[in-house]
Amino acid sequence: MSSTNRFSKRVNAALAEFIRQRSTASAEISPALGILSEEAHALLRGGKRVRAGFVYWGWQSVVAAREEADHTAGSEIDPGFPGIVSVAAAIELFHAAALVHDDIIDDSDTRRGRPSTHRAFEQLHRESEWVGDAGRWSRSAAILLGDLLLNWADDLVLTTTRELEHGDAAHDVYRRMREEVTLGQFLDVLEEVAWIRQDPAELLQHAQTVAIHKSAKYSVMEPLLLGATIAGASEEQLRALSGYGLPIGVAFQMRDDLLGVFGDPSVTGKPAGDDLREGKRTVLVEIARRKLPANVRVLLDELLGDDSLDDRQISMLQDAIRSSGAVERVEHMIERAVGQALESLHEGEFSRSSVLELERLASSVTDRAR
Repeated sequence: MSSTNRFSKRVNAALAEFIRQRSTASAEISPALGILSEEAHALLRGGKRVRAGFVYWGWQSVVAAREEADHTAGSEIDPGFPGIVSVAAAIELFHAAALVHDDIIDDSDTRRGRPSTHRAFEQLHRESEWVGDAGRWSRSAAILLGDLLLNWADDLVLTTTRELEHGDAAHDVYRRMREEVTLGQFLDVLEEVAWIRQDPAELLQHAQTVAIHKSAKYSVMEPLLLGATIAGASEEQLRALSGYGLPIGVAFQMRDDLLGVFGDPSVTGKPAGDDLREGKRTVLVEIARRKLPANVRVLLDELLGDDSLDDRQISMLQDAIRSSGAVERVEHMIERAVGQALESLHEGEFSRSSVLELERLASSVTDRAR
């Protein structure tokens, strides 16, 4: 088993134990609060632990390079360092909170191959034959669970970094990530409604800004820097990891944009064309709009964001985006971003094993289920 997989198992165990402890504590207030911990546990059972993996390899790359420089390097560093496991678990809690809130914003029915949290709560309301509107209650409950997961993430990061040599600097990285992804999420929902009053020449730049701040930094760059900071990385190492992490994060989001329009539901865990129903003004969509004939562009704008789109309409929009050449353009952008990232990585002072694993991760997160 690779060190990445061993680390993921330790993060999973840490998450399960953390939720168990919080569930025990909340049960002293009321047994009814078990509803929240049960849904949190179900949600966190899924996921690929992408962000946790980048936290680990940010840390590992710095520690391994230091040992190599000191001529003490042996096999891969044991991934069981409690501080890095706890921080990675906190990032997964934060990600789960973001997913809960994102699914409410987008009115998504599924997540990770199961009902999204607000839909699961809605089903619970109906099956329990409670009074009131099931949809309204379920959204309220899901918002509160998302808030609770954020609180857990913040608490775990704070209590862990407090004990670490470079804890203050690491906490600053986490704080910056938390703020930027929230701002990026706002820009995303703003773009869905405000695009019509904006300069058409600026819409692609707006989509790229959303991709960077909502996803790219938070999915790859900041987790890498968080792990590296905990390990005491040099300024040169942080620069190299930033130069790797940001373009990989952008490529990761562009791949996600492609999957959001063309992805297989059995792989993505969400319905095909979900981004079209949600009205996402992604880089893919904005590139397509620039290339489409005026009449087709008008149709795309009219249909994008209609949550009642049927399979025929989804297929029609998919065909329009393909015909524009946007898919090939985005694939080229992904390839170019990966090349840029690897160039920065190879300029850094890292061990051979760390570089090889970061190369593998770059391929893994940017070439998902084409």
